[in-house]
Amino acid sequence: RAGGAAMEPERECRVLSIQSHVVRGYVGNKAATFPLQVLGFEVDTVNSVQFSNHTGYAHWKGQVLNSDELHELYEGLKLNKVNQYDYVLTGYTRDTSFLAMVVDIVQELKQQNSNLVYVCDPVMGDKWNGEGSMYVPEDLLPVYRDKVVPVADIITPNQFEAELLTGRKIHTEKEALEVMDMLHAMGPETVVITSSDLQAPLGNDYLIALGSHRKTKADGTKMTQRIRVESPKVDAVFVGTGDLFAAMLLAWTHKHPNNLKVWEKLFVSLQDKIIQRAVLHERPQAGEGNKPNSAQLELRMVQSKKDIENPEIIVKATVL
Repeated sequence: RAGGAAMEPERECRVLSIQSHVVRGYVGNKAATFPLQVLGFEVDTVNSVQFSNHTGYAHWKGQVLNSDELHELYEGLKLNKVNQYDYVLTGYTRDTSFLAMVVDIVQELKQQNSNLVYVCDPVMGDKWNGEGSMYVPEDLLPVYRDKVVPVADIITPNQFEAELLTGRKIHTEKEALEVMDMLHAMGPETVVITSSDLQAPLGNDYLIALGSHRKTKADGTKMTQRIRVESPKVDAVFVGTGDLFAAMLLAWTHKHPNNLKVWEKLFVSLQDKIIQRAVLHERPQAGEGNKPNSAQLELRMVQSKKDIENPEIIVKATVL
């Protein structure tokens, strides 16, 4: 630059994201890649499935990548010596052998780079009207519990998934914190319960997310930081918000190390903004009094670029 010192180039930060891909809409890699790129990350994507759209639509078509095909893609990267990563991000998977192959890849990448951070969204199911059910085959649970979670550094289960992984039901905030401690003991330093049906102090119109970050101090003692974030409920189901959450958590843990309160407040504020924009978009499209369809409920990702770059904090976070 004229009249000033040259800017120091930022060290390239590269993410391997193994998630689903849709031609239309924003879930999986489509929900994670754009926000991460906007924030300066290089993102290499492996598409675990390639579908026309997410499976909440009336119809969907496409292909599923199997574990041999995943291995073949990784081998190509390895042969060219371009399998160096700072982060691995994974989401929805339906196949146990595919998931086991992901673990093998993560372990190999961690041998090459001991600072690699693995962010895992253990997508298995959710609660509807208080009842939990799995929407992936049940044989994925032991693979997540016994193989995936132990090698993960950050996990983002919802309440139902946290209950599945630990075998413990959550009825109170105290029980949720105990479950998060159990998850820490399994491996991950950071545990975020992304959504729950716990009573929010701000009232019934709010949802609670809980975060817990455990770090080891120089003297070897462990310190745990915990927070609760409350955000307004929305009367619609937006697919892809969990995939966006995991990607943004990755970005902000990188930019604000060891500051759980900032991570959660940034993300929940951003999610609220993107959902508000989607709500404003779907209402006129659906028409007054009509239920919006899946296409009208897609996230407005490109239109939210400025919010991704500079999120305005609009939610309350409480240190527990």
